[in-house]
Amino acid sequence: MSKLGLDPSLISQARADALQIAESMDEFIAGRSTVAIERTALRLLGVDGVDAEDVPLPNLLVEQAQAADALTEGVLGRFAAAVNETGRDVQTVAEGFASGYLHLAAFEISDEAKQTAEKLAIEALDNVQANVDQRNQLLEAAEDRPAPLHYVIVATGNIYEDAVQAVTAARQGADIIAVIRSTGQSLLDYVPYGPTTEGFGGTYATQANFKIVREALDEVGEELGRYIRLCNYCSGLCMPEIAAMGAIERLDVMLNDALYGILFRDINPQRTFIDQYFSRMINAYAGVIINTGEDNYLTTADAIEAAHTVLASQFINEQFALKSGLPEEQMGLGHAMEMNPNIENGFLMELAQAQMAREIFPNAPLKYMPPTKYMTGNIFKGHIQDALFNMIGVWTNQGIQLLGMMTEAMHTPHMHDRYLALENAQYIMNNMRDLGEEIEFKSGGRIQSRAQEVLAEAAELLTYVKDTGMFNVLSAGKFADVFRPVDGGKGLDGVFEKSPDYFNPIETHLRKRLLLAARG
Repeated sequence: MSKLGLDPSLISQARADALQIAESMDEFIAGRSTVAIERTALRLLGVDGVDAEDVPLPNLLVEQAQAADALTEGVLGRFAAAVNETGRDVQTVAEGFASGYLHLAAFEISDEAKQTAEKLAIEALDNVQANVDQRNQLLEAAEDRPAPLHYVIVATGNIYEDAVQAVTAARQGADIIAVIRSTGQSLLDYVPYGPTTEGFGGTYATQANFKIVREALDEVGEELGRYIRLCNYCSGLCMPEIAAMGAIERLDVMLNDALYGILFRDINPQRTFIDQYFSRMINAYAGVIINTGEDNYLTTADAIEAAHTVLASQFINEQFALKSGLPEEQMGLGHAMEMNPNIENGFLMELAQAQMAREIFPNAPLKYMPPTKYMTGNIFKGHIQDALFNMIGVWTNQGIQLLGMMTEAMHTPHMHDRYLALENAQYIMNNMRDLGEEIEFKSGGRIQSRAQEVLAEAAELLTYVKDTGMFNVLSAGKFADVFRPVDGGKGLDGVFEKSPDYFNPIETHLRKRLLLAARG
């Protein structure tokens, strides 16, 4: 029974419409690939590093395929032919292309080359599976942590300092550490290489940086008897590449939304929908929990008036994720506490929104985001706003709680700010752990009425999206009051239609393995 009195037929209708929206995009996605997907396939095989001019080798190889008018067939066939004919390992062959010793156009795809590519793809996915097995073993041996898991961020710009702060946060009780990504990285159509010590508002997402923090958290986790999860961001123009890097280095949580890059980074809609599909396949197989970005809607639109767009996007993200083989248990569907704190009964409306998400997506580890839009320099009021946010999080059994910082409106949080945030959450959640099981809501009261109203509006919006078409709706600015035309934004030149002989064994074997996993 729904505590909010939600109409199950309306939920079913909304989910069915969201499914049709996702299915309507299937043919479009299936017939296309992107430069990022081709680079991702190379990265999973083990291609890494840069050339003498600091161009990442995956970019260089894909650019060679483009120059040879061969990219529509996929990059792996000719690359595997080079591996086959030279008898050298993947990285040495990639370096041969970088030095000019080898040229992609000189190689032809043969049955033997395809067999080599299949073998390399299977080895790559086996390596990812080994990371999944290792995570499961560590989790089984570690202390079981109650939901919502306490999620905090580090954002110094220097990966070595990030590692120090991440270890400190773990000792203070954090369950998930997110290394905030450097401002603007989502707009780079390449992944920087190696450890980085300078960033803007965060630290560059690189495979070396992932490795450094993963090792630091494993070490402190062993000391504490807990498994500390590591989070980063696979969004923007390199969405699938960063997902692959996370799978290789055993990250646990990834920001991975179907709409965020379109709405808030002006990434081309076509590019985003294709890339999110492939990136979610990787995250699904790697056992990574994705976080979606619906909370961002409320930074540009009013949290009361636009609440239904958050729910509608959650339904859409759910169906796109399922299409990629991602189970509900890995869907950290996002929402946030962003109503004006001066509104009368605002807490009741926030509670209604959080409880509604919990009831509609019962198996999802929902990601609940803290107040930011209306935080001020008054740190005492901010700490109280965060306390109310923590109350709702534990009351409605959210899965992941990004802890609010009382200095949110002032500066990147210091270590003592995180300590106070963790202390706040631990105190409230320990004292209110089972409150949600004890409380019922008044029939026809403010909380029930608010949730029912939001659900009805979301269902109406989903029907509109289904009838109008996703691309048309984005052009019309129906989400977050942001207008995104289908041919606009960044990255469209990286999209191409697959030729009839397109070959990508990574995608083929990923799909097979995910299908087997879904069948149990």
